[in-house]
Amino acid sequence: MKAELSLPAIREAAPAGPGLALKGEVVYLYAFDVANEIITPRVREILSEKPFPFEIRMDRTLPKDMPLYKPLAIEPHIITARVRGFPVRLLIRIYDVGVVTVMMRVPFEAESLADLMPCHNPQFDGGGSLDTEAAKLCAEVCKSLEDSIVGRTESPAPPEAYTVFCLTKVAGAGNVNTWLNEHRRDVAGLLTETAPHQLSEAQVGEVLRIQRSFEISDLTVIDWDAALVVDLAGYVDDVLYALELANLQLEEFKAMDKRLDRYLDGAYDDLEGRRLPLFGAASKKLQNLRRFRVDVAKLADEVTHITKFFGDWYLARVYLDARDRFYLDQWRASVDQRLAQLDKLYSVFHTEVNERRMLWLEVVIVIFFALDLLILLWLKRF
Repeated sequence: MKAELSLPAIREAAPAGPGLALKGEVVYLYAFDVANEIITPRVREILSEKPFPFEIRMDRTLPKDMPLYKPLAIEPHIITARVRGFPVRLLIRIYDVGVVTVMMRVPFEAESLADLMPCHNPQFDGGGSLDTEAAKLCAEVCKSLEDSIVGRTESPAPPEAYTVFCLTKVAGAGNVNTWLNEHRRDVAGLLTETAPHQLSEAQVGEVLRIQRSFEISDLTVIDWDAALVVDLAGYVDDVLYALELANLQLEEFKAMDKRLDRYLDGAYDDLEGRRLPLFGAASKKLQNLRRFRVDVAKLADEVTHITKFFGDWYLARVYLDARDRFYLDQWRASVDQRLAQLDKLYSVFHTEVNERRMLWLEVVIVIFFALDLLILLWLKRF
């Protein structure tokens, strides 16, 4: 049973003031598969703003020659609506694998973790959802990227936010790992949208199974639908970036899996229904099948290797933890399995078409042979 808390309740429970136990922001990560590829060097302007290569701050020791992936980013100031009286900060990033991400950051002040429960499904103060606004922003970004988009996605999947609760102040907590042990059930309840007292101990352990900490002042707990990031120094952008990369990979693999399902279903129907074309039409279908197979294999490889170099050991571990929680290896294996099916289908399709062509060729030869005999018999009579 989900905990039922209203937005007015959170306002009453978290009045503005210096004595509040928790401060930070809720971050909503959206990833949209909009194309097969975005040629980022061509991008000069996004939403009338000049994009910049996004870079994270590196405070820890790392190899100086380690390359880091840098997507294009803008920070537009186009949302005037507020959430719980707070302004919404935007960050939009463009990835060359054909993904547009929208990050919405909403500050909060609260007395306890339970007061943050309504933040899973927020609404603008004047009405309207953040999901709808994110989809609208993505559509506007795509319009400004028309000259840079290759293989536009016809209908991107509906937006689904990955929610990250970022704490930059935890009253009385000098060691956030100790604080987590004291509030483990509350953290598990927040991340699963469930009243803490109703969770079994096994479920609490599963929610907190994937966690990472570098210093006593920072902590990351990653669950399937939400995460908790604590950094008393106030800098959470690096961890958010690692989570965003894992989230966009998940969305890309989901999109590829759906495309492969649709394509395979249609091709199997053609084979089972004996609706295979011949000659020119068959060559076109085989060419489309070959191109689709290559495109998906190339995209899967690019999506996987977008995180090949992090440069930072801790961020790499956070990403690996997120990959584990999102089952990215299993999604990649599913895509690889369907690609193998596509290879087999291509071979079967090619063999079937050739057999039909040979059959029709033999029929034509027999017809011409019969006509030749008839002509000879006709001439002998005269």
